[in-house]
Amino acid sequence: MNKTVKIILVLVAVILLIIVLKYFMDSNSKTVEDFKVEEPFNTTINTKAVATGKLNPEEEIELKPQISGIVDEIFVDEGDIVKKGDLIASIRVVPNEQTLVQAQSRIKTSQLAFDNAKIQYDRNKSLFEKGVISKQDFENAELTFNQAKETLSQSQNDYQITKKGSISGGSGANTSITAQIAGTILEIPVRAGDQVIESNNFNDGTTIATIADMSKMIFEGKVDEAEVGKLKAGKEIKIVLGAIQDKNFPGKLTFVAPKGIEENGAVQFTIKADVTIDSNISIRAGYSANAEIDLEGKDSVFSIREALLQYDRITDKPFVEIQTGEGKFERKDVKIGISDGINVEILDGVKKGDKIKVWNKASKDNNEEEQRRRNN
Repeated sequence: MNKTVKIILVLVAVILLIIVLKYFMDSNSKTVEDFKVEEPFNTTINTKAVATGKLNPEEEIELKPQISGIVDEIFVDEGDIVKKGDLIASIRVVPNEQTLVQAQSRIKTSQLAFDNAKIQYDRNKSLFEKGVISKQDFENAELTFNQAKETLSQSQNDYQITKKGSISGGSGANTSITAQIAGTILEIPVRAGDQVIESNNFNDGTTIATIADMSKMIFEGKVDEAEVGKLKAGKEIKIVLGAIQDKNFPGKLTFVAPKGIEENGAVQFTIKADVTIDSNISIRAGYSANAEIDLEGKDSVFSIREALLQYDRITDKPFVEIQTGEGKFERKDVKIGISDGINVEILDGVKKGDKIKVWNKASKDNNEEEQRRRNN
């Protein structure tokens, strides 16, 4: 019995020894991981800034009434092209009862004053013709009569304006809303029957319609503070519209804001640019747009792909790994210059002919060899 146990123990030990030896042999026989490498090259690098914004008409106005009332009729539709002076809408006045009563009272008072002045005038005229009174007294009576006549006329006009919004037959009625510029009707926020408020020093008033000259468009957008220092008025830019992505439009910067506005933790600066639009292309106000602005460019610069860069977790400084032998790489800190997001300029740390590790992509041949080894 003891002999059988001994034999079993020896067999178990031998099997365990074989397993351990095979494990070490497999570990030592693994192929060293081989990464792809790339060499530096010379290329042209252009840095760009992208500003997001909208395309808006340069000249856009809102038509507001000069008198409160109700929209009686609208003569145009959104999208219509109008000329300066064209009738847009008419306003029907709904007078305030108290104001109307006061206007009527002023007419009666003016009428009484006029009737009395007329009686005085007729009496003094008769006496003057008979030589009873002097010319001076007659002229004074005549002046009083003319003043009373003018006051009566003015009170009657005030009543008409209060009641109807204009003097009957007047050519410049406040109730008529006309186009102040030639352009396109962008928006009509009211409809017939809506009540509107007059525009005055204390109230902006109700907008009847918005008109814009669509032949003159400008881009309005924002850029980051890191890029605004390289911008100045007069710089040529390229505008890309979200609705017309297969075509770019040339533009020229006309304004760079002197003060930034903090948005979501970043300081943004407003920019504006004139945009040249082909006459055969239909453009609408408010199109979303991006402005591509060339900031800096260099020809034939010593570069590598930016994807080859790695960054130290502590210092956040860039470095690459240079191949020193088969499967062996050495870290090299690098000094970088301008970048276009794909290629980056190398100022120091890498020389021509260096083989730089593609750290996130192993060799295809190595992967295939490893797969064959596993299958066997």
